[in-house]
Order: sequence, then structure tokens, then C-alpha cells
Amino acid sequence: MTRRKDPWTSLAFDSWALGMEASAVIGLRMMKLAAGGAAAQAEAQLMVSEKVATSVTLPMLAATGQLGATGPAIASGSLAHLRRKVRANRRRLSKA
Repeated sequence: MTRRKDPWTSLAFDSWALGMEASAVIGLRMMKLAAGGAAAQAEAQLMVSEKVATSVTLPMLAATGQLGATGPAIASGSLAHLRRKVRANRRRLSKA
């Protein structure tokens, strides 16, 4: 008997992992923003521009089929896209 991997279980784990990474980014960003100054202003502008870009890009990727063709594939592709962005922010903010 062959067992098939349940895509929703993987999505649950990926969602949890994204949430953990996003929490770390939020904490790092809050520290940077709390410090104030030009670096905080630049971070705030970057944060807003990233969110606007993602709100445009992700639906476009889904509409053009670049995230997958099934519900689980689209969800997985969306999470992968977001995790790459969040991971890059965590790395960048951790260096400072």
C-alpha cells in the first residue's frame, strides 16, 4: 500500500514556519523602528513598499498560473514566495 503525502499537512507546517520567521522579522523591525533616526525611517518606507509590491505580485503570480494549478499547489507556492521574502528580511535585519 502506497501512502500519499497529504499536501495540507505540509501547508500547515509551512504556515507555522512562516509565522515563526515573520514574528522574528517583526521583533527585529520593531527594535530598528524604536531606535528612530534615518535608519528607522528607511526601514518603515521599505516595509510599506514591500507590502504594496507583494499585494500586487502574489495575485498576479496566481492568476498567471506561476504558483501552481491546484489549490494546494497555489497555497504552497504562495507560502514559498512569502517565506523567501521574510527570510531575506530576517537575514538583512539580523546583520544590523
